[in-house]
Amino acid sequence: MTDFDPEKFEDKYANYFTELQRAYKQAFETMNDAYDSELIHAIDQGILAESEPFYEGNGQFRIELPENPADRLQGVVVDEEKLDATLDRYLDEIEAELQDVFGLAED
Repeated sequence: MTDFDPEKFEDKYANYFTELQRAYKQAFETMNDAYDSELIHAIDQGILAESEPFYEGNGQFRIELPENPADRLQGVVVDEEKLDATLDRYLDEIEAELQDVFGLAED
């Protein structure tokens, strides 16, 4: 667990790159075990690779996605409803992993 400083998170890639990688990797592994691996890989590479985590305060994180995330998927065919549901679940998982990695998870 890393000591978390909200001010340092503003320059997150300089101060918390390893922790961000760990949170995203753990979220990927969880999602890959529970969902269609082709879809999870496509989301990870096409959408989340361009996402941006933000600290919202009170132990909460938010993941900002690039514009038109569905247009970024390659190599997989999925209907919009399934993509939205899977992506929402994936974002929840990343946010929870960020809370855990930084010791901000509520017990």
